[in-house]
Amino acid sequence: MTPTSVGMRCPECAREKTRVVRRAYAGGEPIVTYALIAMNVLAYFGTLASGASVGGGLGGDSLLTKTALNGPAVANGDWWRIISSGFMHYGLLHLAFNMYALWILGQMMEPAIGRVRFALIYFVGLVGGSLGALIASPNALTAGASGAVFGLMGAAILVMRNRGVNVWQSGLGIWLFLNLAITFTVSHISIGGHIGGLIAGTIAGWIVVELPDMVRMPSWGADAVAGVIGIAVFGAAVAVA
Repeated sequence: MTPTSVGMRCPECAREKTRVVRRAYAGGEPIVTYALIAMNVLAYFGTLASGASVGGGLGGDSLLTKTALNGPAVANGDWWRIISSGFMHYGLLHLAFNMYALWILGQMMEPAIGRVRFALIYFVGLVGGSLGALIASPNALTAGASGAVFGLMGAAILVMRNRGVNVWQSGLGIWLFLNLAITFTVSHISIGGHIGGLIAGTIAGWIVVELPDMVRMPSWGADAVAGVIGIAVFGAAVAVA
């Protein structure tokens, strides 16, 4: 046995070095989550005021018609639809489901990774969902925050894995599986939007959570890379349209 500062240890153990892993915890209230929910709710009331129905009817000249994602409209110069469509919803139930998921994921993720990174992942997931929707159903009128929400789910799984949390025991793995099952089995759901958001948000989450440890990159550098990815996905959505 070998005497060490922590007591007697075997020669093999005495030569081992403990790997120290540092994990940031931003803490605080999920302000970005609150702001995003407020923006979605205000946008929904805007669609009602402009003629859309509570049940999801468009109305002849509603805000929803002018801001939802549509390939030909984006091709004609309505590029803002790639972003604005992520804040529009077809009816109260559509809004409620997405905002509940955003609330749960925001409470979990924003205090853990910080407001800037949470917002980055959200918006990369949003534009990724728009890109996926334009690829899968370019002529449809697509709306909803579910692309961004799927992006947050993918990123949340990476955050849990990075911090040693069992994804299946947490329930998040099952939640994602069930949402994917609904995506592929229920009609009138944007498969491209959900899968595109999941892929883009997961990539953004990997960049901001795991890439700095792999290449010794400062956190702000990873955030910048995620921002560039979001811009590139936006450009790809314009090009596809």
